[in-house]
Amino acid sequence: MVEAVRTDALYKRFGQQVAVAGVDLVVPAGSFAGLVGPNGAGKTTTLSMITGLLRPDGGLAEIGGFNVWRDPVQVKARIGVLPEGLRLFERLSGRELLHYNGRLRGIPKADVEQRAEELLRVMDLVKSADKLVVDYSTGMRKKIGLAAALLHNPDVLFLDEPFEGVDPVSANTLTEVLRRYTASGSTVIFSSHVMDLVERLCDWVSVMSGGHIVAQGALDEVRAGRTLNQAFLELVGGSRGSGDEGLSWLGAKAEDGR
Repeated sequence: MVEAVRTDALYKRFGQQVAVAGVDLVVPAGSFAGLVGPNGAGKTTTLSMITGLLRPDGGLAEIGGFNVWRDPVQVKARIGVLPEGLRLFERLSGRELLHYNGRLRGIPKADVEQRAEELLRVMDLVKSADKLVVDYSTGMRKKIGLAAALLHNPDVLFLDEPFEGVDPVSANTLTEVLRRYTASGSTVIFSSHVMDLVERLCDWVSVMSGGHIVAQGALDEVRAGRTLNQAFLELVGGSRGSGDEGLSWLGAKAEDGR
């Protein structure tokens, strides 16, 4: 198996809180990979360390065989990132944002212009291309952010909750673009806590809980005859308890004549 991404004992602490407690993550090249886990599992911190946005306290991260912290130029040339809480240059138009990102990447001007127009068309943003990004909706921001991340044709694309707050039409557009991207042999890694979405899109899954990888592999191996949601609940301990404990007062109305 050719590995697009590999981490070995990746570790991060914030004060007394251990956010990532020795993550060994493997993602095959050409896969559509989901990194799933409950809120607070360490998904965003893990992705931030792998993409060079956050320095780990220990461990190793490699992309395409290059060490993220020892070979940062090689790594950043090979990745695209759409982070959670995406911040964009809001006083640029969508078209200007793509042109700016392309020139920062050292792509020739003519190529930037061609790629930008193609991405705007595929993302259904042509009519909004000259509007300021500050006036874009959440879905439009996600689409222009994805376009910027794809502009330099990266080998690996990292997406943190890319469908959060996105309407169904925009979500469908994003999905189709990502499928075309992986069909060409490139790799997508995206974090989510929406199991139905991961099950529909991914062929590889890594499950995080408490700062650890508790299961990973091909989708069918991880779910092992169950739905991914059932497998996830069992792996992270979410199936314990019926939810009926306490709250006996909830929904109860006093018989006071109301």
